[in-house]
Amino acid sequence: MVKTTRTMEVSGSIVVETDPETAYDAVSDVTQMGRWSPENTGAVVAEPGRPAYPGMTFVGSNRRGPMRWHTECTVTVADRPSRFVFQVRRFGLWKPMLTVAVATWEYRFDAVAGGTRVTEIWYDDRARWPDTPTLWFDRVATGQRGFAEFQQGNIRRTLERLKAELENAR
Repeated sequence: MVKTTRTMEVSGSIVVETDPETAYDAVSDVTQMGRWSPENTGAVVAEPGRPAYPGMTFVGSNRRGPMRWHTECTVTVADRPSRFVFQVRRFGLWKPMLTVAVATWEYRFDAVAGGTRVTEIWYDDRARWPDTPTLWFDRVATGQRGFAEFQQGNIRRTLERLKAELENAR
């Protein structure tokens, strides 16, 4: 195993004035993620309308500036209303062709006074990638020191947009 000095996990939380079921249902409908994410533009699932379940796969569409790509993801946890997790395991420009562990995304939904604390966590699953070429790739791909720093901003924006939409829908 390659020893890494990179930050391999970042997270953020926000309290949304809604119940955990509503927040979970919104996030676990991966076809809707493009409404909140600054990078994801949506997803295609085999069975539209069916609730997420462990083993379900979907293809996510993504955009960063002029760059566009697709990822194949697998849901690993769908525990309504408390936790939703998926892994990104295939990547490609037009369709996901390259098998590669990229990331795991986790969402936690905790009932708190005033609503639900939604926590979004990004895990960098590129632990076997050597630091120097990975850090170089990250700087080119994100314009920042690394994906952890970049994803911290994405998480903040996603959670703020999710909160605004769910609270405005009440």
